[in-house]
Amino acid sequence: MTGTTIARPRQLTCTFSRAARELGLRRGEFDLAVHLGRIRTVPDEGGGGRRVSRSEIERLQVRADTLRESVRAVGTTEGAALMEIPAGRFTRFAKLGLVTPVNWYPNRYRAVVWLYLADELRQFAADEKNARLFTGRTPEELRDRLRAGADQRARNWRGRHCGFLLRAAGGPWERAGVVAGFLDPGEIDDAVTDPHERAYVQAFRPAPPAHGAPGSPTALLAEELMTADEPDEIDWFRNDLARAVTEARTFRPAPHPAEQPHRSAAHPPRPVAQAQHQAPAQSGPAHGLRGWLRRRSPRLAH
Repeated sequence: MTGTTIARPRQLTCTFSRAARELGLRRGEFDLAVHLGRIRTVPDEGGGGRRVSRSEIERLQVRADTLRESVRAVGTTEGAALMEIPAGRFTRFAKLGLVTPVNWYPNRYRAVVWLYLADELRQFAADEKNARLFTGRTPEELRDRLRAGADQRARNWRGRHCGFLLRAAGGPWERAGVVAGFLDPGEIDDAVTDPHERAYVQAFRPAPPAHGAPGSPTALLAEELMTADEPDEIDWFRNDLARAVTEARTFRPAPHPAEQPHRSAAHPPRPVAQAQHQAPAQSGPAHGLRGWLRRRSPRLAH
């Protein structure tokens, strides 16, 4: 009996994991490229998140090496070598907020190791306006800030990470949830007084980047780094949250419990997409935060 073989049509899109493999990128590098807008994504018609089109993969495969280099993140030692300065001077640059981390990870002692986008470091070193910072003594006004304990690394990272999540947010309530993700729950209670609105915002509040099992010391450190903890930064997030909720309310009122469709435990509200712990990057919304990003963060070793 003669059989008929029907060839399966080639999928027009693929998952992020599959796209990363085909482009020769680690998943963290891939996520960073998405955040930077260097890889275009499309909605999954089945409602399963976002995907990458085959045409986009084919477009990028011809310059995969350039793409990979553009998302390379380096630590203090490699970053200092790239900029041809001592590691101590590089650390001072980072504490002063002259260069901004794109990511972090805990070392074996649970101290924070910061990572920086290599492309940004090269651009900073090539800018003639920064030449005076690379030789001689650090200017007096900057030394005064360092003596006062300036360390903007965690706060600048929060601003950048907030930018990633805002870029991925799907609507006004999701954007309000992103901002709430950088506040202590008590601050959210004060900023969003309506209980129905507060519950709706909480449904979209992103968790910190994954580091360790829930409740572990590294997971608690991730939560600490995600949360604004100095008065002016807290005020900024609170005011922005209140403004975001006002805009969201105009767009669509928060549903009351009786109005919300039933969700089983297997189908909770879908959280805002997050940057993977290997791959944060700067985006438009975060860039505007640099003027107010000023803090000293605990337990920052590198």
